Amino acid sequence: MQQLSSQVVFTGGRTQPGTTKPDEGDRHPYSIIDCEPTRDAVLPSVIYIQKILRRRPFLIKNLENVMRRFLQSLELFEENETKKLAIFTALAFSQKLSGLPPETVFQPLLKDNLVAKGLVLAFITDFFKEYLVDNSLDDLIAILKRGKMDDNLLEFLPSSKRSAEAFSEHFTKAGLLSLVEYNEKKTFEVKLKEMKSALTTLIAEETDMPEVIEAVKQHVKEAKLPDFEVVKILWDILMDAVQWSGKNQQQNANAALRQVKTWANLLNTFCTSGKLELELIYKVQVQCYEDAKLMKLFPEIVRSLYDQDVLAEDTILHWFRKGTNPKGRYALSFSCSWFISLSKLKSKWQTFVKALEPFVKWLEEAEEEE
Repeated sequence: MQQLSSQVVFTGGRTQPGTTKPDEGDRHPYSIIDCEPTRDAVLPSVIYIQKILRRRPFLIKNLENVMRRFLQSLELFEENETKKLAIFTALAFSQKLSGLPPETVFQPLLKDNLVAKGLVLAFITDFFKEYLVDNSLDDLIAILKRGKMDDNLLEFLPSSKRSAEAFSEHFTKAGLLSLVEYNEKKTFEVKLKEMKSALTTLIAEETDMPEVIEAVKQHVKEAKLPDFEVVKILWDILMDAVQWSGKNQQQNANAALRQVKTWANLLNTFCTSGKLELELIYKVQVQCYEDAKLMKLFPEIVRSLYDQDVLAEDTILHWFRKGTNPKGRYALSFSCSWFISLSKLKSKWQTFVKALEPFVKWLEEAEEEE
């Protein structure tokens, strides 16, 4: 009788031993399938099962088996019955139903025929909506991670519609914008990682410039990367590829400047406006601020980027003049597409400004002569 208790709660039925006729025995007071598809109607069954499991924790395996069978048989249920199962599952996790592992829910759903018919997508949509009524997106992601599904959300969609765009469209219509934003961020991070890995390999192998540029363009197109992200990524990859020599400042300077000169055309291809040039200066500045071995290299790197026509004179002068104005430097740091803590930045800002002063003076004199 105990081994059947979970299934009885799901489907309803007779609880008196030995009964064989529909009208014999007492009807079980709980039935998920027979109740209304609302949380108020389903919650008593969840609480009832929770009480049973607290007294008889060994029955958790029985519950797992019942849920696995039901979820693998979604095609046998009506639409509102599937919704009840989704509500029950969401409430089970919300109520922290003793010992119920997320993989018990998510893995059985991934049967090809169920996914192809859209039954899994309907179930999981109702599940997400119901769970997020009482819980945060972080709580949902934690469950998905435990169920090994946080990186595979697209698998809930039929293969013919399995794309980031289709995912966003479906769950936006379902009112789950926070989940859409999470998935877009996750997808972006994956593509970003793939791009960095591919370009790191190309640069380490000293691949021909045209091939590297074409590879960057392809990754940018696929990942839909903003221009300012591309500039920062390229700089990170180029500097990560440098073979630094510990504390020898001159060798470090030579290595960094050699890298700039070698890959200047790559930076030039994607640093196509004054705004992006300014973005690059900020990126260089932050790296020099964060990495002690690069602290004194800032003016040399900027000078090299200027010599290689990556940075225009106007961009450098704009950065410098804003930097020497207390209000201007703070405003400029806020206008940057990424944020640096002002309390950390302002103490070092003048260090960079003073370091660049001789070069700026030379630029200004040249500008006056012209």
